[in-house]
Amino acid sequence: MNKTAAALIVAAGRGTRLSDPDNRQPKQYKTIAGRPILSHTLDVFLNHPRIAKIMTVIHADDTTLYGEAVAATRSGADATELMTTIGGDTRQQSVLAGLKALEDAGCDYVLIHDAARPFVSETVIDGILARLDEGAEGVLAAVPVVDTLKRCGDAGGQMQTVDRSSLWAAQTPQAFPFGTILAAHLNAAEDGRHDFTDDTGLAEWAGMTVELSDGDPVNFKITTRQDLARAEGQVKQIPMKQETRTRPRLSELLDVRTGIGYDVHAFEPGTAVVLGGAIIPHDRKLKGHSDADVVLHAITDATLGAIGDGDIGSHFPPSDPEWKGASSDRFQRDAMDRLTKLGGRLAHIDVTIVCEEPRIGPHRKGIRQAIAEICDVQVSRVSVKATTSERLGFTGRREGIAALASVTVRLPLPEDE
Repeated sequence: MNKTAAALIVAAGRGTRLSDPDNRQPKQYKTIAGRPILSHTLDVFLNHPRIAKIMTVIHADDTTLYGEAVAATRSGADATELMTTIGGDTRQQSVLAGLKALEDAGCDYVLIHDAARPFVSETVIDGILARLDEGAEGVLAAVPVVDTLKRCGDAGGQMQTVDRSSLWAAQTPQAFPFGTILAAHLNAAEDGRHDFTDDTGLAEWAGMTVELSDGDPVNFKITTRQDLARAEGQVKQIPMKQETRTRPRLSELLDVRTGIGYDVHAFEPGTAVVLGGAIIPHDRKLKGHSDADVVLHAITDATLGAIGDGDIGSHFPPSDPEWKGASSDRFQRDAMDRLTKLGGRLAHIDVTIVCEEPRIGPHRKGIRQAIAEICDVQVSRVSVKATTSERLGFTGRREGIAALASVTVRLPLPEDE
């Protein structure tokens, strides 16, 4: 049985960077598509089947504005779902006030979300809840940093390029088991030495392990006037539905594509085979110009196929001596770079390995982990299966190994669609 979840919407801020002489309303009450930003945000959570309660933390001066935002929702807001409380002077204080007000709601999880992120998708929420169901202590929606970053020293010092390979941009929701994050907030308030502007930062201070879950590039926070204009344009480009929900699903926002790859390599004398970047002891190895990693070759072809960018042979021809004995992770990392430059990201890899030997089962976990590391995705996005060919054909005669791969990617919609 699914555990229940509450959404805690932080809406007590003043949003001074968006204020203007003619409209001093806090940003969460400014309008996009003719409705307050907060009403769009509320709709997302009101329409999610696992969100049982929604606690909105507001400023004491904003009760009328909050009522107008609730009246503007298009989800049939129910008083049993919507709750409100008054926040504090800081975000940390406001979140604690919301958690205390939710204490009697009986929800297992809480998703803490910025009111000014109205474009969070059901898919993002589902991914976060799935990680909590798997036992995560904390989950952060985030997207990989794709822009090149520079660090400049003081007084015109030498500029340096920052390695972005392990950098992620944090979003909300940030989600936790309810009792765990409430206890952490209470301890932080008692300690009094910190002013956390991020709940995962507070959780890490409390010794909790926070895991990443896929965010969404469209789930940006409206902070400046430019952001407000971007949000208005995003609504016009992808009209919000008028009936039961206001947000399009992720599949309506992104171009989802799938590529298929196939590769085969014969055995030759050796001591190990390389499959998916994992080294597996064996009495033979696979024969090829590179390291003959049949699994990564299939994945690379599938990735390139999904983005319509040739195949592995066109980018890394076996006639080129540069690739003799090369580690095949270089090929897949190059394909991932091509995907990133298009503004896309990898959603899922499914591989089937066909062989009589070696036995794949004992090494499946290691292969999945190696592929996930090479592709810089969570292991949950990599599936590895194995089968035999019932002793038929070259694999059945133990002459080699074949691999089939399916790779799903998400790309921005073309401007003309």
